Amino acid sequence: MKFSKVHSLGNDFLIVDQTEIKDLLHIDDLANKACERHTGVGADGLLLISVKDKAKGLVNFRIFNADGTEAEISGNGLRCAAASLFHHKKLDSPIVHFLTTTGDRECELLQRDENKYLLRIEMGSPRLSSKDIPFDDGSDHEKIIDYPLSINQKIYPITCVSLGNPHCAIFNERFPSRIEWHQIGREIESHPFFPKRTNIEFIRILNRNEIEVLFWERGVGETLSSGSGSCAAAAASILKKMTEKKVLVRTSMGKLTVEWEDDYIYQAGPSEVVFDGDLVV
Repeated sequence: MKFSKVHSLGNDFLIVDQTEIKDLLHIDDLANKACERHTGVGADGLLLISVKDKAKGLVNFRIFNADGTEAEISGNGLRCAAASLFHHKKLDSPIVHFLTTTGDRECELLQRDENKYLLRIEMGSPRLSSKDIPFDDGSDHEKIIDYPLSINQKIYPITCVSLGNPHCAIFNERFPSRIEWHQIGREIESHPFFPKRTNIEFIRILNRNEIEVLFWERGVGETLSSGSGSCAAAAASILKKMTEKKVLVRTSMGKLTVEWEDDYIYQAGPSEVVFDGDLVV
């Protein structure tokens, strides 16, 4: 199975053309084995792509987490897939139109420096209701802002948003210890109020234009960065009126820019093609 290894600020993916997969029914098992960091290639997820129209830049996109579960979307994953497509000259257009399970997403190439790419992607309209996230505590909520979620006899005010996938934001004056936020992330990810589980962002506001975020991703655990997570963290900060509508997001490995413009969220950030390989499966 031929693949490309690509990362965006340390959030790494294996990019595979659908023609390389002989058994789509067991893609979950393949993703789990290929993403294993000791016995496989190692990655946070596997991206399955298929070019539908080279001239128009139409590309089918699916994402599988390291545990084999299929996710709806990934901001970093989309940018990494775009970087791989541009790097291997599989498109004639400087704009990719990704067809995902949560809707079409447009990604534009802004800059290239050898194997490094700067890309801007439209991440859709943030959805805020409990039904759309989904979040189910037995009641309907138009928005979930500072909801008092109880975990191990402690209350965490959470703010939730969907960008096609569920996110739960927790604001901190200072970050908890690594072992503590890992435990919190693990507990919230599988909390019964989140029927599809959830991603968790731990956010520290630096100023009106800048935030710092730690990421616990559904089906993966800690990741060094997250595209949709950065968008969700920025959206939650904007909803709470803690920042302006254009936010610099600092991750463990670098910076992304997120902008809430009209009804849409846009994100710009880097992706880097690391190597190509051939995995025996």
